[in-house]
Amino acid sequence: MKKTYYPRLDETLCKKVLPNGLTVMVVPKPGFSRKIAYFMTDYGSIHTAFTLDGVHHTTPAGVAHYLEHKMFDLPDRDVTAEFAALGASPNAFTSYGVTAYYFTCTENFYPALRLLLEFVSTPYFTEESVEKERGIIAQEILMYADSADSVVMETMNRGLYQHHPIRNSIAGTVESIQDITPEVLYDCHRAFYHPANMILCVVGDVDAEEVAAIAEEILPKEKQPVAVPDFGEAEPENALIPLQRQQMDVAMTTFQLAFKCPPPPKGKDMAHQELVAGIAAEMLFGQSSQLYQWLYEDGLIDSSFGGGEEFGTGTAILTCGGDSIDPEEVRNCILNEAKFLAENGLDPESFDRVKRSFLGGRFKHLTSFDGTCFRLCAYHMEGYDYFDFPQLFEEITIDEVRQYIADNVRPEKCSLSIVDPRTKVQAET
Repeated sequence: MKKTYYPRLDETLCKKVLPNGLTVMVVPKPGFSRKIAYFMTDYGSIHTAFTLDGVHHTTPAGVAHYLEHKMFDLPDRDVTAEFAALGASPNAFTSYGVTAYYFTCTENFYPALRLLLEFVSTPYFTEESVEKERGIIAQEILMYADSADSVVMETMNRGLYQHHPIRNSIAGTVESIQDITPEVLYDCHRAFYHPANMILCVVGDVDAEEVAAIAEEILPKEKQPVAVPDFGEAEPENALIPLQRQQMDVAMTTFQLAFKCPPPPKGKDMAHQELVAGIAAEMLFGQSSQLYQWLYEDGLIDSSFGGGEEFGTGTAILTCGGDSIDPEEVRNCILNEAKFLAENGLDPESFDRVKRSFLGGRFKHLTSFDGTCFRLCAYHMEGYDYFDFPQLFEEITIDEVRQYIADNVRPEKCSLSIVDPRTKVQAET
């Protein structure tokens, strides 16, 4: 395996691409008992349409999440119980862009790794098991529908984007999951759950060569065709819907405000722009900003308020939200402050402080095995080596952050999603 030492991080990364296309990355941690393994596929809820072997597929919303649930099934075996017997704790998650399966342990690492690779690469779906899962996932969807935080986020995405499948809920809808069949699950597993579309990352006191050897032994040997995702028509530059307001059973008005930014190409450009956007968000409305203090002192926001940048395939946004007595006034204040900063420039001392704070936060992430694993995988899928982040910070200038605010924090790029408490009359009916 290729070993690269990063002196500024004092970290070593062992990396190898197997003949089947799988990328294996190992960060050795000698002397640590805890170990974690991530097995991630470049497949999430936004991959509802794709072409494979010349055939175009359109799938219902929620398939990636449904598939994540069903992957723990093996014929006549209880995967969770087998992990428990090894002293390992497994878990999984589906996001808009990826699905990941992982486990942590302090012993029996290699048997647990074999089990992880085996069950994720072995699809097993029956009509009965798929139907049984449908009710479970439907209940999960209904739970999200009762959550103001979930509703306000999903509504915000639909307010920003006209075509991109980020408009769909990760779990889908009660209606869309009715169309998920074993055949659909097998098709999506074949399209995205193959080594060339996946990455295995391990952090801990392990032998990197043995990790690679186990992966090569268990996973398919041949490189398989790669599915080409279809994310729909090109997005307009501006937000689709400026304001959406609805009522739920909540004690206080909550909101999510977002600004639609141009998505950069994958690789270093995306990683660089993501940092620029994050610093811009902190300078504009982060806790250390002057605007945050004003909004807080005026009672327009409270400790629930927060925000930052969110980047994905074909999407890029600046966002903030929380509870507020007047979300529209918060939006107006942010737009006014953005205009002021764009015209007058950023305070150099504040910029340097925020930049150092961001860099320190990235270094702090490295103390978490989980965070290191996730970020190495996620950034690799975006075409960038996460351990190169110190160099990125050095390249960011105060003027490009100011310009990012000027270009993107504008009324026409803005979408505001609000959930208000129900009125008394509505609550009683």
